[in-house]
Parts: sequence; C-alpha cells; structure tokens
Amino acid sequence: MNVISLRNADLKDLETLLEFEQGVIEAERPLDPFLAKGELFYYNIPELISSQQIHFIVAISNEKLVASGYLRLENSEHYHKNPEHGYIGFMYVKPSFRGQRISNLILKSLKDWAKAKNLKELRLDVYSNNTRAIKAYERFGFTKSLVNMRIDI
Repeated sequence: MNVISLRNADLKDLETLLEFEQGVIEAERPLDPFLAKGELFYYNIPELISSQQIHFIVAISNEKLVASGYLRLENSEHYHKNPEHGYIGFMYVKPSFRGQRISNLILKSLKDWAKAKNLKELRLDVYSNNTRAIKAYERFGFTKSLVNMRIDI
C-alpha cells in the first residue's frame, strides 16, 4: 500500500487538477446522458484554491497528486434546520489508486475542517447509478435524501 499524505491544493497543482477534472467528466459521461458533447469544464480551479469559503485538499503519494476534494461553505435554505452546511465536491481518485480508501482520508479531513467551522451538516451530489461512489459515501456515514429526476422534451 502507498503512503498517502494530504495538503491544501495550490496553484502549482493546476495542471494535474485540470487532468483530474477531465477524469471526473470522463467518469460521469456514461452516467449522465444530459452532459454536452465535446470538451467540458466544471470548475474554476484557481477560484476553488484561493477562496476563503472553500477548503480544497489533495492527496499525495511519492510527491505526486493522486486525489482531490473540496468543501465549500454554503448557506442553507431558510427552511432547513442548519443555517449553513458544507458542500463536498471535486472528489476524484486516480484509477490506479482506487480501492485504498483515499476518499475516506479526504472526507475525514473535510469533515474535520467543517467541524472547526462549527458546521453540523455536510452534503454532496452523486449520480444515482454510480453505485461504487454511493457505497463509499454510505460507508463514511452519508445517507440518501433526494433524487433529482429529468426528462428530455
């Protein structure tokens, strides 16, 4: 097993994080027929790195980035019990490092940061047909709460 460490993402990581972003999109294309064709970008990565409202971390093995994830502070809807929550995004683990529970290390670090910010709730989105990711999140303690449905018209 590889020795994994975590650190804050920085702008020197941009090239690799752009590759990770394309890895996320490549993994999601077969799960989502609503994704546009061609080159896509989900994230403004420099903004994610520099924002005071976001804790963006990367996992390192042998001085190479192998995974990423962030937690963004968000205001909740006025009808939710917690006025703020943490939203988790850009969870990605390089294929050759999957199965080592690196996502759990990242999630724990993000959860610890959220607790330090006095948050009581974390949220994330995952495709309903991404059973592997759902199992990993459930193992960590997440529960399903909402299904988003769509139709072409």
